[in-house]
Amino acid sequence: MPDAVRTAAVRAVLILSLTIIQAMIAFLSTLTGSWLAFPMVLSSVASTVVATWSVLDVWVTRQVWNQRNGVVSGPSSSARQIRRERRRSRRAERAAERDGTGGGIGDRRKTGDLSRA
Repeated sequence: MPDAVRTAAVRAVLILSLTIIQAMIAFLSTLTGSWLAFPMVLSSVASTVVATWSVLDVWVTRQVWNQRNGVVSGPSSSARQIRRERRRSRRAERAAERDGTGGGIGDRRKTGDLSRA
């Protein structure tokens, strides 16, 4: 994960955790009938807006980074395995053609029977 995206993600996680704590305090103070309930509910609503904005910031930062720097991707292990198998089969075909035991497309080219598969 690029540094800019990681920074935005850490910021979003911190804001989200504080919002959850604040919402829990608002809920508990509402249950007890405390004077703190109303201000906490209002600030929880505002914090929810800020938390939503911070999550969108992570998404936008990631999109901008990908657009500017290109997507950094590494093949998954399954893709690597498929590619390895293809490579082995191609090598085996080439080796068979060199030995004359191919029986593949190369033999058909020699006889002129490309139309018959």
